Amino acid sequence: MNKYKSRKDVPEKYKWDLTDFFKDDKEFNIEFDSVKKEVSNLKKYVDCTKDANKLYEFLDKDIHTVSRLENLYIYAYLINDQELGVSSSIERKASTEQLMATYSTNISFFEPELLELNSTDYNKLFKDNKKLNNYKLVLNKIYRNKEHILSEREEIIINELTSAMDHFEDMSSTMLNTLNNYGTVNGETLTTTNYRLYMKNEDRNLRKSVREQFSKVLDQYSPASAQFLDSFVKGEVAVSKIHKHKSCFDRKLFNQNMPKEAYNTLRDTVEENAKVYQKYLDLLKETKGYDKLYPYDLSLELTNNNKEYSIEEAQELCLNALKPLGEDYLSHFRKVFDNRYIDYAEYKGKCSGGYSFAPLDKDSRILMSYNYDLDSVSTIIHEGGHNVHHQFISENNPLQYREVSSLVSEVASLTNECLLSSYLAKNGRTKEEKLSGINNIISVINSNLFGAVREGHIEEDFYNLVEKDGTITKDYMNKISLESIKKYYGNKVELDNYSPLSWIRRSHYYMFFYLYSYAFCIAVASSVAKEILDGNKDMLNKYIKFLSTGGDVWPIDAFKVLGIDLCKKDVYKNAIKYYEDMIDLYRKIEKEN
Repeated sequence: MNKYKSRKDVPEKYKWDLTDFFKDDKEFNIEFDSVKKEVSNLKKYVDCTKDANKLYEFLDKDIHTVSRLENLYIYAYLINDQELGVSSSIERKASTEQLMATYSTNISFFEPELLELNSTDYNKLFKDNKKLNNYKLVLNKIYRNKEHILSEREEIIINELTSAMDHFEDMSSTMLNTLNNYGTVNGETLTTTNYRLYMKNEDRNLRKSVREQFSKVLDQYSPASAQFLDSFVKGEVAVSKIHKHKSCFDRKLFNQNMPKEAYNTLRDTVEENAKVYQKYLDLLKETKGYDKLYPYDLSLELTNNNKEYSIEEAQELCLNALKPLGEDYLSHFRKVFDNRYIDYAEYKGKCSGGYSFAPLDKDSRILMSYNYDLDSVSTIIHEGGHNVHHQFISENNPLQYREVSSLVSEVASLTNECLLSSYLAKNGRTKEEKLSGINNIISVINSNLFGAVREGHIEEDFYNLVEKDGTITKDYMNKISLESIKKYYGNKVELDNYSPLSWIRRSHYYMFFYLYSYAFCIAVASSVAKEILDGNKDMLNKYIKFLSTGGDVWPIDAFKVLGIDLCKKDVYKNAIKYYEDMIDLYRKIEKEN
């Protein structure tokens, strides 16, 4: 395992190559000045919606300006993250952020202008200039908000008020992560971050005592946590009413152009199959040799794999796992390695975490902290999936349709994780490696399918409460959380007095119905991966076409490219069957000598 003290110690082959963006600061500065002029020029297109030709000119100018502006911003963002605290990098990033803010101000005239048009004048634009059809979905996505948008002045007032008052997520986070004193464990300060690590510790007595110590503090401040959530939800409810939506959930559905039936089918199918999740709980209990499971046991890994993977071994493992996707896909994935799209090494001063960040006209760059374990391999194949997805989109779509919804994009990364787990289960060199591969995808499905749907349903419930003039309280949240847990756990876990408190640490409740998005993506990804692994060539062809589908298609229609209707149970049943098969496969391999 190589350890690096600073970036200068890292071999070039383990650093990303950013010269495709800019060769040096001089080239960056020249482009910055040029884009700054283009951003300023956009102001001259005020009233462009009155003339089809001028509107087309604006849209074409705008998307190319955005593309260049993104290159500046992402380059500055990446440079800053590779070495935090460097003054020149901080200044570069700040200047690009300011330029982006200026851009937003300079085009702020456009949406109100478009929304002022009546339907006759709006449709006439496309007749007057046929080339506007190249931007039709872009314009339609704005214009469909017409009945939900108020006057420009009213919108400004609402935005100013919500911006000034919407700090409940920050307040909750500050209380949980900074202000709360959780005490110490063996001389180390207990935090929300290392609490997760303690819950994976094999010492059962330690886990129990840490959970009790941590939960007592959560409980002490739970009334305040409920007040923060209540205030946040009431703000969202008010905004939905002001913009003439029947409910907050309807507002979410409208923004995604998704049928409610899809969400209902997802939720109902997963809840009907809670017993399959309980099979996992039985497996965990048996694997650990426990007579009973308690809440402090549930974060344990089924198995521990201490194998170290060099970066080169990780690359080879990823490519082998992805072979079922065909040579065309593999050639795109090899670009990630051959063109040095990944910044691998961990060292002091580098931004933590992992991401894939792409502008409209270039392939993404991937930041990670490689730790030589299976999680690091998983990060490569996950973020690499995002990179390849963007490659396919860029090759098949114009600039204005190269961004897709997160409801679609996570399928590309999670499918790869399914393929990695299946490959390791079959080809792992040791029993532990095989079991770790299976454990990886079981954990992903636990949190992203069963966990996300369970907590997403809780979110539906407390929004419904507030919309009926109710108030979110500690007792209410404890009640619905406990009912939800019992539905999913059955009699497999001995619950305690702290079990209802899980809602307090869910930051996703401040993300406006985002939880279900995870569930859709893992359901589709695992279903697709299973079909491809079973040799379904038709599904493979559909999947490559799906990866090539751009932002001119709504998510519900993008999934139809795969032959998947999110309103039908099939895809969720297939995903749950895949999950169940992984549990059975784990049992089978575990019994092998």
